Amino acid sequence: MRIGIIGYGKMGKAIEQQALKKGHTIAFKIARNNVEDLNAENLALCDVAIEFTNPESAYENILLCIDNDTPVISGSTGWLDHLDEVQQRVLSNSGSFLYASNFSLGVNVLFDLNNRLARLLGKNEDYHIDIEEIHHTEKKDAPSGTAITLAKGIIDQNTQRYSGWNLDNDAEQKITIKAKREENVAGTHTIQYRSSIDMISLHHEAYGRDGFALGALLAAEYIADKKGLFTMKDVLDV
Repeated sequence: MRIGIIGYGKMGKAIEQQALKKGHTIAFKIARNNVEDLNAENLALCDVAIEFTNPESAYENILLCIDNDTPVISGSTGWLDHLDEVQQRVLSNSGSFLYASNFSLGVNVLFDLNNRLARLLGKNEDYHIDIEEIHHTEKKDAPSGTAITLAKGIIDQNTQRYSGWNLDNDAEQKITIKAKREENVAGTHTIQYRSSIDMISLHHEAYGRDGFALGALLAAEYIADKKGLFTMKDVLDV
């Protein structure tokens, strides 16, 4: 498979390393110093594009891939206020797009466990629910897309109790997400249910970027020959 890497930072380099190990080829690599190379001519050289950039550029990058009939997966966060527009563009262009706030297989298992626990205990007001996420200091957005996905999973199961989430501040009918930035942390997420009698915790800690890279490659392999909108649930068949 020929892969175009959009965003050749630490994550892009981890994807390249894992892709080559699996026998794929890299059609192009887009970094800050060659953004002009992200064009129709180069997109025609790849079977799928993997996009990991930043909130400022992700939306336009994704649309460019869709408009040029290039299947694209994205793990960029902070741009999701445009997600509905991207999804409409995919449908109108018969494109192929997969977004995940986190491609780690372990985190996607965490999403499933989080939803199950929310169904079991989320309505019990004896339990106070909060989420903590810790990432490296280079991460620009807060809270993480993964933490937001976890919060939405709880909210969707308990719409009468919760109406949304808040960053770092407790509020009525809101799930509190605490965001921390520390050196050399790939990503840690914890969901806690605390009552006066006990505490239940779900916790995932990434040791590096390889897990994210392998999950992204699995997603790219999945959508390369498909049309439509997809998530990691489709890839993992859960």
